[in-house]
Amino acid sequence: MTAATPVNHPEEPFVEAFGGWQERSILIVDDEPGMRSFLQRTLVGRCSRVETVESVEAANVLLGQYHFDLIILDNSLPGKSGVDWLQEIRELGLHNDVVLITAFADLETAIRALRAGAADFLLKPFRVNQILSAIGRCFDRAHLRRENFILRRELDTHVDLAGVDGLIGASAALQPIREAIKRLATVPSTVLITGESGTGKEIAARAMHNLSNRSGNHFVPVNCGAVAPEIIESELFGHVKGAFSGAASSREGLFFYAQGGTLFLDEVAELPLTMQVKLLRVLEEKKIRPVGAEREIPVDVRVIAATNRNVEEAVQEGRFRQDLYYRLNVVQLHMPPLRERSEDIPALAEYFVRQLAHQLGVAAKKPDSNLFAALATYSWPGNVRELRNLIERWLILGNISDVTAATNTGTTSANGDVTLEAVEKQHILKILAEVGGNKTEAGRRLGISRKTLERKCAEWGV
Repeated sequence: MTAATPVNHPEEPFVEAFGGWQERSILIVDDEPGMRSFLQRTLVGRCSRVETVESVEAANVLLGQYHFDLIILDNSLPGKSGVDWLQEIRELGLHNDVVLITAFADLETAIRALRAGAADFLLKPFRVNQILSAIGRCFDRAHLRRENFILRRELDTHVDLAGVDGLIGASAALQPIREAIKRLATVPSTVLITGESGTGKEIAARAMHNLSNRSGNHFVPVNCGAVAPEIIESELFGHVKGAFSGAASSREGLFFYAQGGTLFLDEVAELPLTMQVKLLRVLEEKKIRPVGAEREIPVDVRVIAATNRNVEEAVQEGRFRQDLYYRLNVVQLHMPPLRERSEDIPALAEYFVRQLAHQLGVAAKKPDSNLFAALATYSWPGNVRELRNLIERWLILGNISDVTAATNTGTTSANGDVTLEAVEKQHILKILAEVGGNKTEAGRRLGISRKTLERKCAEWGV
């Protein structure tokens, strides 16, 4: 067996880490016939195309003819080393993933290979599962890069339509919000965003992140009210193996994924009191302790919190810690309800039509003056989220009367004016009827919590 001969261990099966190999193509560049034959036999049943060449000149010809998802490149080639050729093709703008293989490894070669853009580096002889693992990692990374690119493109499209801060509309109520977001994006201070459900608190938090110097890192949102109290600590801080029953392995928390970026704590007032104490400590000391760990881990995370509850009232009632409230409430940003910015409804409706028509696969329709007139008379207890849901139903049903019935039937006061309470009650009861009395689903559609819905139903004796 020569130094370049691979070690084949068929008893060590390999399971590809990333599916879809059948659509992939690989170019093998190696001057040793035995290695080319071995790699081709290993890969030909897994990939759509496997080509082998013995020189970089032949490789250049094939690269001009076909697209290859991956190049397996030997470093010891006649005339020119694999690393030198890799540097050349990178300068030419070819960014194919490359796995460099060599029988004579040294630190300098490894450093040059990685600097030239090699995705992986293997020393001959290697096992079958080693080369397959390296290929799988490359395919996986390529998939993630593409996925991230698409997501960023979608985000860019959203920004183009909605403005750099994500807020839609030009009402007077939005102008101070926009100015505040721009100023808050330049500082690391903790912000508490308040406002009714569906007013766009997460959009405002994302805008602060996207306009800040942390935008290159992750924005990580978490709804504190949607996480069970017994696992919220592990969810935020992570845990070590064996920390509790069922912890079969260690796991990073959301603070870890938000490192260098922003953690958005939505519905922060729903946190249990014990968790409030731990969150306060993290905010003050900039360190987290995973569940079951013996040492703390420094973190660099900006925290933005939001709530639709009256936090000052919760503090007075002992349901929210006063010291945490003061720590979160360095700056408070209040999002106005939709009824206070009704002039933004046409712009919002047209934006949702463009957005939803594509998602639903239906033709985009331009809302007419009759629809806008009906929308303007409604109180919007679910705010912008409810408006979006209503536009979605309108696009599906195509019947304005079905959508606006809740705004114009049996809701007038003695002097003929429409009352907010009557409109709100009729609309909520209509949604409840549509979902068969399921308050959880009704709350989701309305953009309000189940507790709020139950309280209103109790007031009405429903």
